[in-house]
Parts: sequence; structure tokens; C-alpha cells
Amino acid sequence: MTGKQLLDTNIVVALLNNVPEVTERIRDSEAFVSNTILGELYFGAENSRRAPENVDKIRAFARGITVLPIDDMTAHEYGKIKAQLRRLGKPIPENDIWIAASAIRNDITLSTHDDHFTSVERLKLDLWPARRFADRPSQ
Repeated sequence: MTGKQLLDTNIVVALLNNVPEVTERIRDSEAFVSNTILGELYFGAENSRRAPENVDKIRAFARGITVLPIDDMTAHEYGKIKAQLRRLGKPIPENDIWIAASAIRNDITLSTHDDHFTSVERLKLDLWPARRFADRPSQ
């Protein structure tokens, strides 16, 4: 896919692990992550057997990509999404609501493996195959 993409945590992990399919697929894209995604990455790194190495890997990655901040407009989108999901009776993980809010607020397509994002109205989604490339940074 080309264009602007917000890379979900599972996509970034595969990218950090040099999965060729992932690098190829985002090669011609303008890629972004959100603060929430970085937080999830750091959490995974801190829980790994090679925490210092994985933290360094994430820091290097973050220096080379645009990180979208959470601002008032993102928070408002979060509120809209959470209310919409509650009305539908389709909750998704809290962090994923923030990730979806960042994508909507910045008018960026979210690239992910997680199909629960299909419940979020107004979200542009690039749903990758169900096969997960990796669950967390290298252990």
C-alpha cells in the first residue's frame, strides 16, 4: 500500500524483526506511529529477555519515524469512538481506541492485523492477513 499509514504495534514489531513481507509492503508509504503504539512497544521490550537491546531498537526506530502526539482533537475522537463502540456492544482494547482515534484525527489509514478495528466507524483500515508476523520484539 502507498500513501500515509499509521502502523499498528503488530506491524512495527514485524518491521523491527526485519520481516521482508512487511518492509516490502510499506516501502512506498509515508509511515507514522502514535505515542500509544510506542508505549506498547516499550512495554513489550521491557518484558523481554533482552530488554536493553530491544529498548534501543525501539528508540532508534522512533527517531526515524513521525510520532503522532495525542492532542485535544485526538482525545475527542477517542470519546466518539468509545461511545460508538459502547452503543454497538463491541468493545475493543482501550489502547486500540486511542490508536484508531489517532488515525481518524490525522486522516491516515491504519495498517494492522487486528480485525476488531473493523467495528470503528470512519476508520480507514488496511487489514493485513490474519497470519501474525510476530507478537512482540525479539525475546
